[in-house]
Amino acid sequence: MKHLIVGLGNIGNEYENTRHNIGFMILDALAEASNIVFDLNKRYGAIAEMKLKNKHLVFIKPSTYMNLSGNAIRYWMQKENIKPANLLVIVDDLALPFGDLRLKPRGNAAGHNGLKHIQETLGTTQYNRLRFGIGNNFPHGAQIDYVLNPFTEEEQKHLPERIEIACEMIKSFCLAGIDITMNQFNNR
Repeated sequence: MKHLIVGLGNIGNEYENTRHNIGFMILDALAEASNIVFDLNKRYGAIAEMKLKNKHLVFIKPSTYMNLSGNAIRYWMQKENIKPANLLVIVDDLALPFGDLRLKPRGNAAGHNGLKHIQETLGTTQYNRLRFGIGNNFPHGAQIDYVLNPFTEEEQKHLPERIEIACEMIKSFCLAGIDITMNQFNNR
């Protein structure tokens, strides 16, 4: 059984380690811990694959930039013949405090342009997402600057632990399913 795990982010050095790229950061950590490397020269993004027990996981870091992420997801779902139930999108979330992790089986875009494009491209809100809280500690009108800036020094101290939990959630999602994973990890 195949799963498509998509970490949302923007390509380019200027976006590395920014809040908006937490999806890339989580997949990079999972790939490193699993001793796999991304092939950077694939269509619509960097791709890595791994086996987890009897599951086949395909990781993608889209090269389409955040606002066109749906193009990469649609292409790889079709190419790998992956059902929406086996899609997991990792995304930053302003509505959650820093480091909070929530797994959801569906939902609206909540103003997130990447999720909006995925919803428009797939024609549904019925896809799984792992939301990583980045907080909302910014003045009115400064949202774009906030998400495109690096985590604070204090946040960076806690980032490795939160990313590790996100990686465990991804593995649990693939092995045990969304309901068990939500019960075990949401609110942790």
